[in-house]
Amino acid sequence: QVQLVESGGGLVEAGGSLRVSCAASGGTFIRYIMGWFCQAPGKEREFVAGISRSGSSTNYVDFVKGRFAISRDNAKNTVYLQMNTLKPEDTAVYYCAAAGLYTASYSMKNVEDYDYWGQGTQVTVSS
Repeated sequence: QVQLVESGGGLVEAGGSLRVSCAASGGTFIRYIMGWFCQAPGKEREFVAGISRSGSSTNYVDFVKGRFAISRDNAKNTVYLQMNTLKPEDTAVYYCAAAGLYTASYSMKNVEDYDYWGQGTQVTVSS
């Protein structure tokens, strides 16, 4: 069973950048598909980005394509989300998630596809 801890959130002005990190422990990190989700107040949690076990393949929701980049360092058991050209509508709590089934894919976008979740980190973008 893997434990996930996010860090790196904060307050940033529109147009700025931020990188959030998610450190994993308690499992064999490379076995897990990793994903980032976000949840704004009053909204459901939604998929942002996913990455394959090796890190060679990624998937993004349309509204972050070209602005956000997911990556992972399997030696450090960490997944990252680099967020550029941030907009006020990106304001949300950002969660990392891990999927351990051998059939899991980096293209999975549903909350129920992921087995483990971090506690989330707040990202606030001011206008």
